[in-house]
Amino acid sequence: MKLNDLIPNEGAKKERKRVGRGLGAGQGKTAGRGTKGQGARSGEGGKVYKQGGNLPIFRRLPFMRGEGFTPPFSVEYNEVSLEQLERFDANAEITPQVLAEANLLSQPANPVVILGNGELSKPLSIRVQRVTKGARAKIEAVGGSVELIA
Repeated sequence: MKLNDLIPNEGAKKERKRVGRGLGAGQGKTAGRGTKGQGARSGEGGKVYKQGGNLPIFRRLPFMRGEGFTPPFSVEYNEVSLEQLERFDANAEITPQVLAEANLLSQPANPVVILGNGELSKPLSIRVQRVTKGARAKIEAVGGSVELIA
């Protein structure tokens, strides 16, 4: 078998119908468009949302007010302040799992950010996804450590 012997399967290719080529061809005169009106003209059809007398769907829906757009890939963090970490013992290791067990996370599947609200009086070893600059400074000032995890 050679490349020039290859042919498509039976019925795989269909000849296009040539319309408007005279009465004997079967699709002459109006070329299958009927008579007169919007559909008979070139560039046929109106707008996509036109619904033949019905109120178009985009007008049936309520207005979108305010921002109207939520970025699809924005990351939502669980916010935990330093004053909430005061309940843990000195030198305790704080991870997202520990915070979830202590019911400090509203959505445990989301990453955690430590905010610098309040004061910290004991050293803690903190391993979370994000820490603000102010919170890091306060944690390290009392002898604690901060490690970021992916």
